[in-house]
Amino acid sequence: METKPERFWLSTGDIAIKLDLISKLHGASSAEDYFKTLGDSLKDGRVYGSLLNAYVNSKMKEKAESVYATMKEKGYLLYALSCNVMMTLYMDTKEYDKVEAIISEMRVMNIPLDEYSYNIWLTSLGHQSSMEKLELVFESMKADANVELDWSTLSTMARMYIKTGQFEKAEEYLKLAEDKIEGQNRSPYHYIISLYGAIGKTGEVYRVWEAYKSKFMKLTDMSYRGVITALVKCGDVQGAEDLYDEWSSSKPRLFDPRIGNILLACYVRNGETEKAEAFFSQMVAMGVKPNSRTWEILAEYHIIGKRVADALSCLKDAVAAMDSKNWKPKRAIVSSITEYCDEIGDTASKEVLFEVLKQTCYFDDETDKDEDDFA
Repeated sequence: METKPERFWLSTGDIAIKLDLISKLHGASSAEDYFKTLGDSLKDGRVYGSLLNAYVNSKMKEKAESVYATMKEKGYLLYALSCNVMMTLYMDTKEYDKVEAIISEMRVMNIPLDEYSYNIWLTSLGHQSSMEKLELVFESMKADANVELDWSTLSTMARMYIKTGQFEKAEEYLKLAEDKIEGQNRSPYHYIISLYGAIGKTGEVYRVWEAYKSKFMKLTDMSYRGVITALVKCGDVQGAEDLYDEWSSSKPRLFDPRIGNILLACYVRNGETEKAEAFFSQMVAMGVKPNSRTWEILAEYHIIGKRVADALSCLKDAVAAMDSKNWKPKRAIVSSITEYCDEIGDTASKEVLFEVLKQTCYFDDETDKDEDDFA
């Protein structure tokens, strides 16, 4: 127990919760400092697991690996949770061989795989296009009496087949996933609509959307965002516009700019400049506050027209937007501006761009994560 000068004691379970809260409020380093103040008798598997989670959430790979190795050495790896946390980290770093290694260790240590373990494993195999092994693992999961095959796993299978371009196979799994939807959970509908959009099945998008509307009386911003995105991916821009009008006419308390961004990005990418300008004006007139992504889309619009000064102005507005804390412009935008500036010898604009980028997290790492074209 952790003694306090007051009147109460903290169990190791309480300490694990406290460490987790410290990490979320003050960061992993503060959680580490708190961990160091604890006596060895207070550092059980739950406390180590909480520290591991803090490191993984902060992408502190080496420290996470060190804690995981200590947990293994001390015999604290009894359940799948900490193994899943490490595999999630390796998925983020695309070290799929290490995901496989942890699965093998779990088997050796007789740690039962849970639904999350299988889903991570399946996703890893899908990213490696190991489709034959993917099916074998899926069959193993179906035969495992300790796990339940739900819509999430089936939609994961569909997503992996979409990734490899096997749309018919993906659709088979999406149908199976639909049959597993139960209760009042909206997430399966959002996800399945998105995947039908990814394979261009407009009719299926509408069918699942109608099923969703018949089940839930209140339609959320997230639900409209998902179906509008899916229809744009299917090429049904008119249908997406109709649903946008339906959403906006419902007069939501706050107009989510992410919904308008979907159509704005579509117009820009299709070269419909007049439509893009008119739509942005409409967004502002109805009370939408542009977010960083809105301004980034407009920067793309100006780049297409070789209006570098206007593009830079939009990037400045993106930095000033309320949601800009973790925003950074796409590398394609930065490359387009720098290449055009080099072409015309405009060093002043390049300097302005550099100053804008310094105000973002653009230089924090060298790689971009995959981004939804219509986010």
